[in-house]
Amino acid sequence: MDSIEKLVEPSRVHRRVYTDPDIFDLEMDRIFGRIWVFVGHESQVPEPGDWIRGRMGTRQVIVTRDADGKLNVLDNRCAHRGMQVCLKESGHSRTLVCPYHGWAFRHDGALAGDSAPRGYAKSADLTDPAFALKSAPRVESYRGFIFASMAEDGPGLPDFLCDIAAALDNVADRSPEGEVEFAGGVVRQEFAGNWKMHMENACDLVHPGFVHASAVDASRDHIAAAPPGSATQQAIQMFTGNGISLEEWDALGVYGFENGHCYMDGFYRDGMLDPGMADPSFVRYREIMVDRYGEERTREILGRDTFNNLIYPNISINTRFQQFRVIQPIAVDRTHIHSYSLRLKGAPEEMFKISVRFVSTANSPSSPISSDDFAIFESVQSALANGDREWVDFSRRLGDEAPMGNSGVRDNGTSELPMRTQLNAWRNLMCAS
Repeated sequence: MDSIEKLVEPSRVHRRVYTDPDIFDLEMDRIFGRIWVFVGHESQVPEPGDWIRGRMGTRQVIVTRDADGKLNVLDNRCAHRGMQVCLKESGHSRTLVCPYHGWAFRHDGALAGDSAPRGYAKSADLTDPAFALKSAPRVESYRGFIFASMAEDGPGLPDFLCDIAAALDNVADRSPEGEVEFAGGVVRQEFAGNWKMHMENACDLVHPGFVHASAVDASRDHIAAAPPGSATQQAIQMFTGNGISLEEWDALGVYGFENGHCYMDGFYRDGMLDPGMADPSFVRYREIMVDRYGEERTREILGRDTFNNLIYPNISINTRFQQFRVIQPIAVDRTHIHSYSLRLKGAPEEMFKISVRFVSTANSPSSPISSDDFAIFESVQSALANGDREWVDFSRRLGDEAPMGNSGVRDNGTSELPMRTQLNAWRNLMCAS
C-alpha cells in the first residue's frame, strides 16, 4: 500500500504507473472494479430483450434491458465453463444463450435452462444464484448514460459525477427534446500505450502547437480553397484551430475536481465551428431550440463553450459536437479508443452530420490528429519502459490553481492541473482499503 502511494508526488509520477503489469492489474480491481464506470447508453437498449456488449476495464459485460424494463449489467462469462455468452456487439433475444453448451440466461442474469439437465448431479440446484451470470450490484442511468459499479456500496452516481454532470446535462439539453441517442456506429482505434496517456493528453493545451504542427500547416495552405459550409471547411477549421499561440492557449481555462474529473474551455472561433453558431448550418437548429426552451435558456445551453470534458477514469465528451469517446484499457501497454456520434433528438439532420464529420476528422484512422497523438503515446510508452530515468514531471503551474466556489479548482490553459487531478484520484483509489 505504501509503495503505491509513493508513486505519485505533488509534481511528478513514477514511470511504473504506466509500465508495471502488476499495477495495471491492481487498477482493474481498485479503479475499474469499484467506482462508477460508463457501460452504454439507454438508446442502445431501448426495448426489453435488447442487449449490448460493454467493458468495465478488462471485465467484459453485457448491458441488458429485462422483461420488466430494468437495466442490468452482467458478466459476459457463462457460469458453466466460462465461455463468452454474447459474441456479437449487440442484439435482441428472448434469452442469452451460451454458444458452447447451450445454457440459457434471462436478461436479469438468472439461469433459464440448460441443454441437458438430466446429465448433471442430482444435488445440483440450477436455480442456485451461483449458476446465474454475475450481476453488477449497482447500475444507474443519468440522462440516458448508463454507469455500473462492481462495489456493493459507495457514493451514488450523482455524487460521483458531481460538477462534471454538467457536461452530460449540456449534451442532452442541446437536443430540443432533451435526449440524445448513440447513432451511426462506432470508430474503433488502438494504440500501444497506457490508457492514462490518452486521458492526460485530452486537456493538455501545450501539445497541439507542437504535435499537430504539420496538420496546422497543411490546413493553412488549403483554407482559401475550401467551399463554405463544406465538410472540407469544417476539417480545415478544426486543424487550424490547433495552431493558436501558447498565449492564446494560456488564456483559456482548465478545471479539476476531487474525483479525477476535469475539463477545458473551447477554443474554436471561426466559421461553422464558432460557438456563436453564426454559420447558416445552425440557423434552423437554433430556431427550433428557441421554440422549445425560449431565448434565454437557449443562450445558456448553447453558450457553454467547453471542449474535452473528462469523466474519470475513461470518458471524454465534446458537448459542442456531440462526440463521446470511451478509453478502454486492454493491457498495461495497449489501449482501445471507441468514438461515438450522438444524435440530438428533434434537431435537424445536419447537426448529426456535423458530429459525424467531427469524429471522422479528429478521432478516426484517417485523422492526422489521432495519428499524431497515438505516435506520441507509443513513443512515450517505449521510452518509459527503458532507460534509468524514473520520474515523469507534471509540475507546470503547480500552486497557481484557484478554487472555484464549493468544489474544484481552475488554472490557466497551459497548466498541468488536469493531469495532477487525475493522478491524485488515481492515488486515492489505488490506496483505498
